[in-house]
Amino acid sequence: MAVHLPQPKQLRDLLADLLGRDVTLSPSTPFAPGPDTPAAVAVYVDDSLRISALIACDLAFSARAGAAIGLAPLADAEAAIADGKVTDTIAENLAEVLNIAASTFNVTGADHLRLHTVHPAGPPLDPQVRISTLTLGRREDLRVDIAGYGTGQLSVVLL
Repeated sequence: MAVHLPQPKQLRDLLADLLGRDVTLSPSTPFAPGPDTPAAVAVYVDDSLRISALIACDLAFSARAGAAIGLAPLADAEAAIADGKVTDTIAENLAEVLNIAASTFNVTGADHLRLHTVHPAGPPLDPQVRISTLTLGRREDLRVDIAGYGTGQLSVVLL
């Protein structure tokens, strides 16, 4: 079987439902986390624990989505962005969003994926994880605008 690449509409609907806000997606350039570009990365595995997909989120999306789902004020997200890392609470909230996002991979005829781990935005990424986010091919790169919280970038990468 193959891994399903979620379509933008699936992601938009999921985020809008989870965050309880209007969410607008638009195509974006590929997001490339680097040593000076904080990013949260969710690692998804199949039933054999083989890493099959990643979702990489820039610091802005990480802070804004984590704050929005927790109903935290926009100022909390902006403070995390200014600090260059998310708080533990925002990281936990974002992990919940990314855990539920696993459902977008799980369609009939595709491999079943589940969230294995989330690397929060702020601390340096493991080099192998960072390199995997740069994989070209089957991926979806999106600019995400969360009503009332602002924009960020999200990339879904199949490995």
